[in-house]
Amino acid sequence: MTGTIVNVVSVLAGSILGLIFRHRLPQRVVTVVFQGVGLFTLGLGISMFLKSQWLLVVILSLVFGGIAGSLLRMEEKTDRLSERLKRSLRFSDERFTEGLVTAFLMFCMGSLTILGAIEEGMGNGPELLITKSVLDGFSAMALSAALGTGVVFSVLPLFLFQGGITLLSMWLGNFFVRSMIDAMTATGGVLLVGLGINILNLAKIKVIELIPALLFVILFGWMKYQNLFPFVMDF
Repeated sequence: MTGTIVNVVSVLAGSILGLIFRHRLPQRVVTVVFQGVGLFTLGLGISMFLKSQWLLVVILSLVFGGIAGSLLRMEEKTDRLSERLKRSLRFSDERFTEGLVTAFLMFCMGSLTILGAIEEGMGNGPELLITKSVLDGFSAMALSAALGTGVVFSVLPLFLFQGGITLLSMWLGNFFVRSMIDAMTATGGVLLVGLGINILNLAKIKVIELIPALLFVILFGWMKYQNLFPFVMDF
């Protein structure tokens, strides 16, 4: 998992630099950066969503993921865990959870993440993930300058998610076909749109409770690939 380890290190380095800059910048500059991150997140999410033709897979994943996340009270539990962590580490960052979730989704939902992890898992080298690491390092700098310390801790779910795909690819080979990767990317894109809306304070969307959609999209994507949705074509 060389590529994932390099990615984690680059995000850590970028996040720390961003936090250093954040404490030296005037509040008005931080506010503008914060708004820029919100707009970028919104635009990135829309562009990711438009990549998939399996819209039914994305819709079903969001519906079932939202039901599962609500029943599990994921937002409430995440907030409690976040508060406990902040108290333990003596952080006072109000946007800790938002920074962690935003960074995790931005670093992990793109097709480059999934393709790179699969390529390394199948023994084709970590080049894609190393390229992604450079981009993520600069992104982490901007995100932590706007959203704070939560971005630093996004390396934990980043390592588990990206490393998990690499390990799965070592065992499952060509399970993740291109259309399934596009559906996963599109589902992540919808979550990023929700995050962008939250960052810009346009509405309050419970994005955390939609995260289980990332598991359902694998299930429904496999079902679509196996033609278990005979009542639809490309929708």
